[in-house]
Amino acid sequence: MDSRPPNDSGRGRQVRLTGSHSPAVQPRQSIELRAYVFLDSLQPQLAAYMGTVSQGFLPIPGDACLWLEVAPGMAVHRLTDIALKASTVRLGQKVVERAFGSLALYHRDQSSVLLSGQAVLEAMGTTVERRGRCEVTWDEIIRAITPDHAVLINRQNRRGSMILAGMSMFILETEPAGYVLIAANEAEKSSNITVVDVKAVGAYGRLTLAGREGDIDEAAAAAMRAIEIINR
Repeated sequence: MDSRPPNDSGRGRQVRLTGSHSPAVQPRQSIELRAYVFLDSLQPQLAAYMGTVSQGFLPIPGDACLWLEVAPGMAVHRLTDIALKASTVRLGQKVVERAFGSLALYHRDQSSVLLSGQAVLEAMGTTVERRGRCEVTWDEIIRAITPDHAVLINRQNRRGSMILAGMSMFILETEPAGYVLIAANEAEKSSNITVVDVKAVGAYGRLTLAGREGDIDEAAAAAMRAIEIINR
């Protein structure tokens, strides 16, 4: 007769689950801060655009916004929990991709957003200065868009306004993706342009703006200045 105690092999043994604040889980699970983007005041078009893709609470113009992008993607759940418990911010979006995770926090009060951001940074053991750099993989101004080109842009999967024939167009691609948000917000602050498309998730972020030639020149310059500040 076998005298070994039952479940000696480990089969059926209960496993203790560790929570997000357990010291046992922290050393084995490092999180990379790919992007940390604080927007002091969401501009009207960008706020409206973000509302079209928001899964949670909708932003309104003038809200402060914090966009975080991390790797691995599943880590965004832990960081969302920490951020929401740190202040009264509202969760607008949470995206878990194959490699990266992103979340968007909103509040009318900038200090609430910054408080949640600081709580997340402390939990990760990092600082804003150690966030990932923004690599610009493409930027270009195309002047006097043709009708055929405008129609195809408008038929693509965009959630912003339409571009019209004869307008100039500024396009920007960044890595990580989230940095296109600060480029879009600062561009809208600087001049009278139309936000056509803003894609802030995925391997690369893509921004499309349209407007009169002089306005687009000014908006493009503001967008690139915002990227330069990120990389200082």
